[in-house]
Amino acid sequence: MKVMSNDPDMLEEYDFSRGVRGKYSKKYKKGTNVVLIDPDVAEFFSDEDSVNDALRSLIPIIKKREKRIAEQGY
Repeated sequence: MKVMSNDPDMLEEYDFSRGVRGKYSKKYKKGTNVVLIDPDVAEFFSDEDSVNDALRSLIPIIKKREKRIAEQGY
């Protein structure tokens, strides 16, 4: 495999002739949020819905804590 001289991460064998420029640009403009979780945590979550459900269950707890901290003036 021969590396391209102007970009060491690209190989000459890569073929982008049928690629579509900007195919995902609208999606990325809307915003994306990729989070990598550690393997030991991933064992407990089979898909993105299970992760989202778990995080949503924490929102009321976080809000309650923030409210308590604000009331105490910390």
